[in-house]
Formats: sequence, structure tokens, C-alpha cells
Amino acid sequence: MTEVPFDTADADRDDDADRKVVEQERAELKEFVKGLSADDIKSGNWFTKLSAHALSSYTEKVDWQYFQERYEGAPPDVIVDQRIKMAARYAALEGGLSAGAYTATVAATVGSLGGASPATVPAAVTTMMVDVAFISRLQLHLAYDIAVLYRVPLNLSDPDDLWKLIRVAFTIKSGEAVQKGVVKAVPAMVRPLVKRFYSGSVLTAAKGLPVVGKHLLQRNVIKVGIPLVGVPLAVVLNRYTTLLAGRHAQAVFRNEARVIELAEELSKRSRHPQLLLWVAWLVISANRKVTDDEALLMRHLVRAVQEQHQVVDEQLAQLVDIDPAEVWRRMDAEPGDLSDILDAAERVATVDDAVNAREEAVLSELRDRCRLRV
Repeated sequence: MTEVPFDTADADRDDDADRKVVEQERAELKEFVKGLSADDIKSGNWFTKLSAHALSSYTEKVDWQYFQERYEGAPPDVIVDQRIKMAARYAALEGGLSAGAYTATVAATVGSLGGASPATVPAAVTTMMVDVAFISRLQLHLAYDIAVLYRVPLNLSDPDDLWKLIRVAFTIKSGEAVQKGVVKAVPAMVRPLVKRFYSGSVLTAAKGLPVVGKHLLQRNVIKVGIPLVGVPLAVVLNRYTTLLAGRHAQAVFRNEARVIELAEELSKRSRHPQLLLWVAWLVISANRKVTDDEALLMRHLVRAVQEQHQVVDEQLAQLVDIDPAEVWRRMDAEPGDLSDILDAAERVATVDDAVNAREEAVLSELRDRCRLRV
């Protein structure tokens, strides 16, 4: 299995060079697929095994420093854009190579798999699984690269972080986003067929698979189930789903990087780090509904204050309901100018873009109290 990312440093490489890389990857993955049993495919355990192969040694070698050495001085957005485009290019090439071996009987063959011996896996299914494994690994690596480039910490030994990467890599919200996107991407002449394959009986074979395996196999059933247009459709779908996955990963991890950057900046600028935590939480909890961005900001703000100021507030950590009066008391106890706290509060309120009425009420009270101190 490849242990380093596809080389995107040379955007002018010709098709022959790219094709050789893709063919080598497919050959390696064919050996991996040969080790799978029919039960691995039906149960979805193939994805567990693939993930272990795809991420273990890769994550040990690929870090932020790796990209800095290859793209010295380039901002993350530039590198991410290059990586998404190159991944889509490889995906399209692989789709063309796989599609030639597909037949319309593959979907039915998946449903009839039985036994636990690798020898029972038909050659047609092996072809399909190489395609699925190639795109799955490519998109896992792409999502991981994007997280690294935006300096978003991922500990893949932590089940929560691992699931987060998988969810982002494959745009998992059931698979609805991929289904809608696929229908828009394919040529108009085959859209009715695509819709039929997504909603028809062809997918019944995948119903027993875990959500990730089902999500990934659905995409491939379309490519093997439509006669005559298999090769161009496979190229379009591979390219489009990889672009979709890459842009989704960019949106998620870039946003998280933005929130982390804000937390670091607020902590760094604060002259009252402990009070900052209390005021930030007062603003966030004002609406009694904490958004994902607000929760993320608070988590990284606590970490940043601890790392930069060596401040750990056990009382806040154990707090269930915050009392505004306690925050005002803490403000009154602080000497000097509190403009840094007011500025931080205003930026905390906008982390999820909208300042609601309750947050504005807290900000108004803060402004009045800071004005009285002048």
C-alpha cells in the first residue's frame, strides 16, 4: 500500500505518467482485495481492513512539515486546491480503467456472495472492490491531507477523531449529499437510470452492510449497472465524487481551523485569561443552545488559555448553569481596562455568524459595564 500522498508538486505531468501511478496503485489494491473473503465484503468488514491499511503508516509519515518541505511558503488554501484537483484526476483515470471490466451482473453477484473463503469471491466482484478500495483510500488520504494542511489536530487512535475523518471523507449524512450530487453530475441521458438504480431493487444487496460500506458500494452499483455508458459514466462519477469529498473536507476543516485560530488569538491578546473564559461561556450559553462552532471555540479556548497562560479553572469546568451575576462580580474584581474582554465577547458572539437577541443583550450589558469603568 502506498505510504505517501500522490505527488502533486508537478501539475504538468502527462497522462501516461499519471496512468502508470494509478495502475501501480490498482495492482497493489488487487492484492489487498484478494485477501478478502465473501463475508468481509457482505458484512462491510472490508472497510475496516482497508482503513487500517490506508491510515496506519500513512499518518506516521505525512504531517504538516511534510507539506512545508514540498510547498514551502504556499498558503494552505493553495495546496489544498492542488491536492483536490490531482486526487480528482487520479480518480477519473482509475474509473476509466475499472469500467472496462465491469458488467451489469456485478450488482447481483454481490447479493449472492456466500462463504468465508477468498476463493469464493467472483472475479467481477474483485474488479468492483478494487475500484471501491482505490477511491475510498484516495478520499481518506485526501481528507487527512486537508486536515493536516489546515493544522486541525486528529488523533486517529481516538475513535471520535477516526469517525470524524471517515464522516468528512465520505460526506456521510446517510449518503444523501452524494446521491443528489451524482444525479446532477451525470449526463442528462442517463439521469433517469441513475435515479432508478438509487431507488430500485439493485441496492437491496447492500442493505446488510454498515452505513459506510453501503454508502461506498451504492456509488459503484450505478457504474456497473448501466450498460453502454459504463466507461464515461465511471470517469465522471469517480472524478465528481472525489471533488465533492475534497470540497466538503476543505469546508469542514477550514472552518475548524478558523475557529482554532480565533481561540488562539483571543487567548494571546487577553490580559484577563480567566475572566475571558467566563465571559465567553456566558455569551455562548446566552441562547441556551450551543452550536457546533461555539462548542469547538470553547474547547480550544480552554486549551489555549491553559497552554499560553497556565490557567485552569476547575470551577468553570464543573459548572452546569452559569449565573450572570457571578460573571459581573468577577468583572468588578478585575482592576484596569477590560476592553480586551469586550472585544473578545463580540468576536465570540459572531463565531457562528449570527448574533441572536440574547447574545446581544449580554453584549449590551458588557458594554455598559465597561463604559462605567472608564
